[in-house]
Amino acid sequence: MVDVVAGGMHTLCVTVDGKVWSFGFNDEGALGLQTSSLDGAETTPGLVELPEPVAKLSAGDSHSAALTVTGRAFMWGNFRDSSGQMGLIVEGQAEKEPKLVATGIVEIASGSDHVAMLTADGNLVTRGCAERGQLGRVARMFASRGGRRSSTYLLEPGTVRLQRPKGCKSSAFDRIWTGAYTTYARLQETGAIYGFGLNNYHQLGPSKGNTILHMPELLDSCAGRRWKAVSAGQHHTLLLSKEGSVFSMGRKEYGRLGLGAANPPGNNDQETPGQVPGLSNCTEISCGEAFSFAVDGEGRLHSWGFGTNGQLGRGNDEDSFEPTVVAGRLADRKVLVVSGGAQHTVILAS
Repeated sequence: MVDVVAGGMHTLCVTVDGKVWSFGFNDEGALGLQTSSLDGAETTPGLVELPEPVAKLSAGDSHSAALTVTGRAFMWGNFRDSSGQMGLIVEGQAEKEPKLVATGIVEIASGSDHVAMLTADGNLVTRGCAERGQLGRVARMFASRGGRRSSTYLLEPGTVRLQRPKGCKSSAFDRIWTGAYTTYARLQETGAIYGFGLNNYHQLGPSKGNTILHMPELLDSCAGRRWKAVSAGQHHTLLLSKEGSVFSMGRKEYGRLGLGAANPPGNNDQETPGQVPGLSNCTEISCGEAFSFAVDGEGRLHSWGFGTNGQLGRGNDEDSFEPTVVAGRLADRKVLVVSGGAQHTVILAS
């Protein structure tokens, strides 16, 4: 295997030759397979039929996406909103098998119920649920099922518009990331981070009175550093600096920020990125719903946050307010990839 991804309640893997395997919950087609919970097929990895090798995967609560080596994006499963099933491509219709949705794509990312895609020329394209602003292109009046435009407006891919920043020659992005209800993009020319979506716990930084950002905004709190990667959960965000330091912001409950039990003080959320202590020379970060991971330069996995379902890999169900190295079967291995889902974690190690 060369990559693994955890969805809400399912898992995807891609092999060295670009084959995709899936297992887990499949009620709405997230596996891309015809399975029945009665025959146990969902608990065994199954081969997803795709026309060419896959380079990258992403997964949400009940959908999956694959980016092939030629830049074609395929999706399967279903999006949901507060009213129930939205459909994936056609309104009200889940897709049980992979469907081609875009070409000329260089990166994909999935939130709980939305997908972001980066085109070869640096445009950000989104589709899915817009209720929490996560599409970055839908005004509030159209966020619920597209308003008078219908859900088709949300399910069809649309480009996120960003006015060219002052002093820049272009508004092209070079990296994208998603949280459960958020989307982040890095401006190619300056490295600045833009974001949109749910900001009820300052997971996008200071709210300025708005708990939902329906359009992209420059995240001022992230200025002053060069960011290598961003990862986000339900209500928190991790950022990996170019130097390998890890920062967090958002909701502090259950220790998901890794800043210690008393930091930030009281019941306050972390409005700006705070450096997670004890971590340096990190190469990868990942957020589950309310828990977090970092991989350091020696391949050691550090975990913290909500641990009730054992997703921290500690051998117990205790929450952790600070990063701790995960040992057990990983003691003599190097972690290559880690991905946090809603209640489970999947790790690729050598």
